[in-house]
Amino acid sequence: MVSTLGPSDLAAPAPAGGAPTDLGRRRWTGLLVVVGVLLVMCVLSLAIGTESVGLGTVWRALTDYTDTGNEWIVHDLRIPRTILGIVVGLALGLCGALIQGVTRNPLADTQILGINSGASLFVVSAIAFLGLTSVMSYIWFAFIGALVSMVFVFLVGMTGRAEATPVRVLLAGVAIGAVMDGVGYTIRLRNPRAFDQLRFWDAGAFDGRPMSVVWVILPFVVVGAVLSIFVSRSLNAVALGDDLAAAMGGNVKRTRVLGLVAVTLLAGSATAAAGPIGFVGLMVPHAVRWFTGPDWRWICAYCVFAAPSLMLAADIVGRVIIPPGELPVGIVTAFVGAPVLIWLIRRSNATGL
Repeated sequence: MVSTLGPSDLAAPAPAGGAPTDLGRRRWTGLLVVVGVLLVMCVLSLAIGTESVGLGTVWRALTDYTDTGNEWIVHDLRIPRTILGIVVGLALGLCGALIQGVTRNPLADTQILGINSGASLFVVSAIAFLGLTSVMSYIWFAFIGALVSMVFVFLVGMTGRAEATPVRVLLAGVAIGAVMDGVGYTIRLRNPRAFDQLRFWDAGAFDGRPMSVVWVILPFVVVGAVLSIFVSRSLNAVALGDDLAAAMGGNVKRTRVLGLVAVTLLAGSATAAAGPIGFVGLMVPHAVRWFTGPDWRWICAYCVFAAPSLMLAADIVGRVIIPPGELPVGIVTAFVGAPVLIWLIRRSNATGL
């Protein structure tokens, strides 16, 4: 049986005066704020773009669509785009939280560990060599690519019987991701048809994705999210170290296996639908930890709402920053995420969670 104890349970007793109650109140208040921010981002995502529309038009498109005026922009283009942004953001946010918890590495992310690169390489290969063009046909290759890259990272991160430490895993992920990116770009250059199809997908974009894409990836994201919530409690024990977690009754191996299965489902779905988008899973868990503390149950709960908010905000910025064109959301998150990564590396306590 997995232990219910976490790091906070082993801390010194809280002083009198209701500190635990204050922490719980702060967590719930913060969660409500994050939900409110997500709702605001959804409205702005429906209203703002190359052709901005009024809130009245947005409301009519949602409640009484008549295909008049600019309602079709909201109904046919922005609603699918916004929903896709929510689903992909949720997947990437939970991915980052799970990877950081399972590996005990605060710098872990699907982009940094090469998981996005592996999924992208297998999708590129499926399109170039097998002629697959729909998300439903190549989503399985995204799953396989994410799993293969993750396995390679951990294998390379271990030297002989040495433990896969956070530093080894991080360096292995960067190296394997670079190799897979190189192979993927070689395939693109040797196959112009595949390169043309992937031009915007490769940068990470929501533009032009119909609702059918959402319905394809949604079951996989739901399963991955359920697994994430299931293992989030066990991550509190894993954070204490394998030996102590096992002594407390935690099943470390099961937690890691279920966590990595969830990461494969979430990362593969997000990459297949929108392309390789990095740094979201890196930034969001660190940001929400300021409100939640080290409890992974709350971190995952916050990521469900905070990561989609960040994704929609990046998408909105990409729509308006270079009118009349658009900047893919993956480029916007990279501009924001790279400085955040540098800041995290420079922190004196960035060696572990």
